[in-house]
Amino acid sequence: MQRRAKCFRSIIFVFFIFFSLWILLQFLAPLVLPKGSVSDLSGLVAVSDNEDAINNMDFPWNFVYSAGDRLCHQKAERSFFINENEMPFCSRCTAIWLGIAIGLGFMVLYTIELNEKFLFAIIISLVPIGVDGVGQLFGFWESTNIIRVTTGILIGVACGVALGVIVDEIKTIHVFKNIKK
Repeated sequence: MQRRAKCFRSIIFVFFIFFSLWILLQFLAPLVLPKGSVSDLSGLVAVSDNEDAINNMDFPWNFVYSAGDRLCHQKAERSFFINENEMPFCSRCTAIWLGIAIGLGFMVLYTIELNEKFLFAIIISLVPIGVDGVGQLFGFWESTNIIRVTTGILIGVACGVALGVIVDEIKTIHVFKNIKK
């Protein structure tokens, strides 16, 4: 890993700021809403199950909870509660978002080369979340929030780093095109 030149940090830094603000909004949402006003949001992924409750919230909290409603199952027993309010995403999804921000923060400072070792590391980072998800799906065990957070952070960091590597590769392609002209 090597230090990144300042001119190559800006796009990744913008992504880092975006995801950091996104995760901050997720933690602030249950704090700013009235205590105990958001309880069981359990539902299905890709379905708006909680529109009635979400429509009564002010912006940006309604936006954050609406994203959670569409992107996450929001099962109460698999979610964290802050201020007696369920968070907009389950514990695993929250950890994935946090991990993406952490991975992008790492990529603001360092460059990772796209090679076989990197691809192997990304594939290996998928194994824990895959094993846990498949085990739950087939009823072999019921995961805990600590395991969900651990597997979520792991895959989130891998995704954040991968996003940074992709941006670097796009920049490299762009630089080479300009040199050839």
